[in-house]
Amino acid sequence: MEKLQKLLVALILLSTLSCSQDILDKEPLSSFSAQGFYKTTSDAQAGVYGIYESLQSNYRINFAYWGEGRADAVETNHSGDPLLLKQNSLNKTMSSAQWNSLYQTISRANYAIKYVPEVSESEFGMRLVGEARALRALSYFYAVRIWGDVPLITEPYESVEQELFVERTDKELVLDQIVEDLKFAAENCNTNFGGERDRVLITQGGANALLTQVYMWRKDYQNASSTADLVLDNSLYSLVSMADWSKIFTTGYSNESIFEVGYNDVQTNALRVLYALGSDSDYLPSQKFRNSFEDGDLRQTKIYDTTAAEPRKIWKYFGEGFNDESPDPSSNNIVLVRLADIMLLKAEALNELGQTTDALDLLNVIRNRAGLENLDEAGAIAAYGDVQAAILHERAIELSYEGHRWFDLVRTGKAIQVMQPISGLSDEANLVWPIHEDALNRNPNLDQNSFYQ
Repeated sequence: MEKLQKLLVALILLSTLSCSQDILDKEPLSSFSAQGFYKTTSDAQAGVYGIYESLQSNYRINFAYWGEGRADAVETNHSGDPLLLKQNSLNKTMSSAQWNSLYQTISRANYAIKYVPEVSESEFGMRLVGEARALRALSYFYAVRIWGDVPLITEPYESVEQELFVERTDKELVLDQIVEDLKFAAENCNTNFGGERDRVLITQGGANALLTQVYMWRKDYQNASSTADLVLDNSLYSLVSMADWSKIFTTGYSNESIFEVGYNDVQTNALRVLYALGSDSDYLPSQKFRNSFEDGDLRQTKIYDTTAAEPRKIWKYFGEGFNDESPDPSSNNIVLVRLADIMLLKAEALNELGQTTDALDLLNVIRNRAGLENLDEAGAIAAYGDVQAAILHERAIELSYEGHRWFDLVRTGKAIQVMQPISGLSDEANLVWPIHEDALNRNPNLDQNSFYQ
């Protein structure tokens, strides 16, 4: 995509952004002396852009394995991780059990957080540190949701005097650090950058949106509602029309997008292989998911091939009617956070706080866009059992295949209830992933998650 390629070049290569010309040719910041790298503000910006670059490998396929592969909206005919996840047969050698790429991002962020202030203590420097801390928080947020307790490393490794074999830290302490990092980012990041950069760089709105997700994970509904308000009141974000809904994913950079990982023809992802090959994609829409749409939902034909008796194509990221069987990598962006997500999280928080009418008002904004009628409390109970279930159903449709469904089931305590008939999930200790054997072999102070011992 020419537009995306230009943006990535602008972010990483062009001198107009004071970025080192060869940032992507440099070794990862974790493998050389940062004292020798961080000398100028251009170096500082290049270092932070290097953190963004590392996100491309983190989420190119794992955003779906982690967020959708164990949930109820997908089926698979593939072996390997797709089948292991769907059958709940996780093991310590599967690729999605690796945390290496997340810790590479964390390492790069740690160097930037330490050394950028030595180059610039100005507002510009604090902005860069804010972005680095938000990206570190994002990585740790995935880590604690996937593995539970994980090693918490907040300093770059630079000396043999430092502990190399770091033990796991209680997940609540890791979440405390995530909140601290995101609060700093919300105070120090730019309010906006202008144009497409507002969607692929962390802004104050992006930090507040991530805080909303974290607070909801912790069931801190009051704080979640407050940070969600900051996002909903932010003029950078607005819902797109239903006519433009597919463009959120096919084109990227929409007004609804809060943070997306940028890709281009060189830095690619696996969206096509995950969802859109048709005859041989990793995932197919499950029968349960296909049956869950209300009559008249305008999103259904935009999400998967409704013309086939046994649909095999999830074309949400490529557009209705997509019919390209090429296994080539994709250059589409991956949208990690968008406004509809935060609106529905706020609706959920309000319902938990007893403000059901306000919760339904937000839910109905999303429903109305999809061509559906308003739900009142009685209608929500009649259709879904209660208001919370109606909101979760709306999230399952609106945010389908975006990497949210498994985490929604876990944080609401519904994973076993929903997945036991499908995958046999029955033990809360099984909600986390196993730690990969490579990590265990390299670090004698790590112990395997109890379910997999």
